[in-house]
Amino acid sequence: MGFFDRLKKGLSKTRENLTNKIEKIVIGYADIDDDLLDEIEETLIMADVGVDTTEKLMTSVRKGIKKKEINGPEDLVPFLEKEITAILTKGEENDQTRVAEEGPTVMLVIGVNGAGKTTTIGKLASYYKAQGRKVMLAAADTFRAAAIDQLQVWGDRTGVPVIKHEEGSDPAAVAFDAVKAAKARSIDMLIVDTAGRLQTKANLMQELEKINRVIGREIPGAPHETLLVLDATTGQNAVSQAKLFTKASPITGVVLTKLDGTAKGGVVISIKSQLEMPVKWIGVGEQVDDLRPFNAEEFAKALFAKQE
Repeated sequence: MGFFDRLKKGLSKTRENLTNKIEKIVIGYADIDDDLLDEIEETLIMADVGVDTTEKLMTSVRKGIKKKEINGPEDLVPFLEKEITAILTKGEENDQTRVAEEGPTVMLVIGVNGAGKTTTIGKLASYYKAQGRKVMLAAADTFRAAAIDQLQVWGDRTGVPVIKHEEGSDPAAVAFDAVKAAKARSIDMLIVDTAGRLQTKANLMQELEKINRVIGREIPGAPHETLLVLDATTGQNAVSQAKLFTKASPITGVVLTKLDGTAKGGVVISIKSQLEMPVKWIGVGEQVDDLRPFNAEEFAKALFAKQE
């Protein structure tokens, strides 16, 4: 099964909750009226597209009706597909992962515990290793011993080295040692795990600032990516998390995990529309190769794919 088919399969719950639902609603109406538009609006909100993004889409629909771009209920789904695809593809040149021209590319990975941060790092390591790149991991989430152990398990599984210190040690010191080791060993990709706690936002901010400073001093322009891992099953909570994390650290992109286990995949549209934040990677399954770079057009196509 190719990745597009896996994506289509992974988005089946979201499709059922969003596009298929709208198609079923539309069939019940001979003409467009307020009841029909209210039902569509409610469906978009329930699919975690978000209130603000839903309002934007419904404003576009009403304009489309006035301009005669929408002449009957049957025109609504194609029109929404076009509008949602436009939201997803806006700024898609920023969806590409930035890679250093020379020396190690440093990726800082942040996110709350439970979002799939460590698993994402393992899958990223596997992805880049399969491309023939030399990968190294850094266990800078020193807050929990379990986080260090989990990262080591992924290091063993993917066959990549892990730089780690004892639990409770300074995360910036781990990052410093990892950068030094990455340069000495001609590593292509250094992926740094960080603590996933939002409760102590001030501490987190200081910690991330220090890690950024240490890395940037050793490799100018690094970290090249700061990726925020969000769990798609949390829906609009993921958007709230993203807003909080942007206050703690400059984020270059989002990794959205667990899209296959949720009917709330509409949150991708919300993240792109509300936060104007690049979605760089998506996860649609538990297999190592189920994490892939985000392709906006492919995602939109899978979201509106007809049932077979």
